[in-house]
Amino acid sequence: CAMSSAAAVVGRLALAALLVLSPTGASRQTRRPNVVLILTDDQDVCLGGMTPLKKTNALIAQMGITFLNAYVPSALCCPSRASILTGKYPHNHHVVNNTLEGNCSSKLWQKIQEPYTFPALLKAMCGYQTFFAGKYLNEYGAEDAGGVGHVPPGWSFWYALEKNSKYYNYTLSVNGKARRHGENYSVDYLTDVLANMSLDFLEYKSNFEPFFMMISTPAPHSPWTAAPQYTNSFQNVSAPRNSNFNIHGKNKHWLIRQAKTPMTNSSIQFLDNAYRKRWQTLLSVDDLIEKLVKKLELNGELDNTYIFYTSDNGFHTGKFSLPIDKRQLYEFDIKVPLLVRGPGIKPNQTNKMLVANIDLGPTILDIAGYDLNKTQMDGMSLLPLLRGDKNVTWRSDFLVEYQGEGYNSSDPTCPGLGPGVTHCFPDCVCEDSYNNTYACVRTLSTSWDLQYCEFDDREVFVEVYNLTADPHQINNIAKTIDQEILEKMNYRLMMLQSCSGATCRTPGVFDPGYRFDPRLMFGNHGVRARRFSAESL
Repeated sequence: CAMSSAAAVVGRLALAALLVLSPTGASRQTRRPNVVLILTDDQDVCLGGMTPLKKTNALIAQMGITFLNAYVPSALCCPSRASILTGKYPHNHHVVNNTLEGNCSSKLWQKIQEPYTFPALLKAMCGYQTFFAGKYLNEYGAEDAGGVGHVPPGWSFWYALEKNSKYYNYTLSVNGKARRHGENYSVDYLTDVLANMSLDFLEYKSNFEPFFMMISTPAPHSPWTAAPQYTNSFQNVSAPRNSNFNIHGKNKHWLIRQAKTPMTNSSIQFLDNAYRKRWQTLLSVDDLIEKLVKKLELNGELDNTYIFYTSDNGFHTGKFSLPIDKRQLYEFDIKVPLLVRGPGIKPNQTNKMLVANIDLGPTILDIAGYDLNKTQMDGMSLLPLLRGDKNVTWRSDFLVEYQGEGYNSSDPTCPGLGPGVTHCFPDCVCEDSYNNTYACVRTLSTSWDLQYCEFDDREVFVEVYNLTADPHQINNIAKTIDQEILEKMNYRLMMLQSCSGATCRTPGVFDPGYRFDPRLMFGNHGVRARRFSAESL
């Protein structure tokens, strides 16, 4: 049933009571900076995903730095969110998809990874009060993994959504107790509920400790339910018709080639409608950002607070005739927005360095003064880039990896397709399959803007793109690129697929310090084709 306004007030008073009891620490004047991380769900950057966020642009981007080349190592919610929390690539945190079997919020994840997430270190080692509100991991709250009674270590205040993104009719874990919400806009619309909880935290928290807030919105994830005041917005907007829109994915993996080209009119209508609704849901996120920044300013805390804004993965609408989804290896799915403002960051900056969401944990721990050498994280601290340090040595490549999902039985709506595929809507165009399992090296150096990918399937299919000449990744140049570069990229991919910690930050193929020994190529198929499996967990 819907929570009444009286119940909402009681809930907020309970939060206030908890917060007043917070322990005190060092004086406010000498404490470390505060950090706020806003994480949206499925928000692209390549297809105009930031366009609706006028306030966010003014309050974060124009007051700080925009990273133009920010990526995720896996274009799917749960593996990507696990990478943010742990600072690790998927092969090191072992969350491979959105299921419990794929380690998404599983008992094993809770035992092996959760105690060492960056929020756990912030709270235990750095004296931060920590606040979480919103979507955590897709299987959070599953009965087989402790239900909503499970509160991960590291969180002083915990307001987590059970399971996947919704806007109404959901359950929150309020510090381990289930609270059911209904469909009354004024008290239940999730993005607004998160905003109100965040403002309450800022009102009632301890003023003697630094704080970390992670606000994880449902927008713009399906079911794309806009707030009532925004349901008529963007009526004339449609998905971008770039050069890779509604074309056949020639020379690509079979899963891309199976898409029906040209798309049906009904598919195009469906994806255009989804595109509009996604933008509508983001308007409430924009309101949240405005309220948050105003409250920080009113509290006199804005100048000592870093605010990070990013997404867990990108999205596509009609690219290579794939109607809507994420999880593919292309820029539109792996590239995300990343905006940061805070102490020492000059306004209105852009940065072209290659950064990834595995860098967020190390960065926030660095801000808190924690010794990163004590962690097992694969990422790098962005703090030197945020401060504008000169002569910073930075990476030129990173790893993208994904394990495909498929059903053992045929999709009942598309029985002709047989088993092994999934997400086949609309028009029986499938967005995933068992052998949509791939790993890529994404390189961005002074001389090359390149992506090299290998599929773990029978043909070990390879896709290579020169994004300088082909930014929309239409032409697979695997059969025409220089053989020496191909071998070096193959070897680099092997190295990254088995890296951990500092070995994930070694020089890339086009860096001056890179060393390539062709003699090490002989055993490559064994390493290259290694799969994530239950045994490897």
